[in-house]
Amino acid sequence: MSKNYHALIPGQIFMGGANDVQSIVDNEGVEVIVDLREESEQCAAAGEGLKWIKVPLGDEANEPQEQLLQNAIEAVVDAYKEGKKVAFHCGGGKGRTGTVAYGTLLELGLADTIEDAEQQAQSIRSVLNIKPAQRKALEAIYS
Repeated sequence: MSKNYHALIPGQIFMGGANDVQSIVDNEGVEVIVDLREESEQCAAAGEGLKWIKVPLGDEANEPQEQLLQNAIEAVVDAYKEGKKVAFHCGGGKGRTGTVAYGTLLELGLADTIEDAEQQAQSIRSVLNIKPAQRKALEAIYS
């Protein structure tokens, strides 16, 4: 079985696309799903006691979304600090997912700069590719 999702923090924080979420829940025992899709109407996975947190980031947003991005990063970091297994995802697991991955590494002090976070996250999940507005939002938070 091939896994299309990746562990940002092994055994604790996972990331992928919407199609990967049920596998993450089934295989990793994730308890908290942070859904970054503006377009979602329900959790992309089913599971007993699963907590779904929707933070509606627009994938094609032209205006920076610092507050929403901050909320998404905090949701991931808070679940992690509570000792829960957490996963975050967008539609394809590239742009919005990458932005939150970089921010999570910065927030946890595992990366010192956005470039450092980008290199680390892309070494784990090579498809990550954030858009200019997403980078601007990260820069506004972590400058």
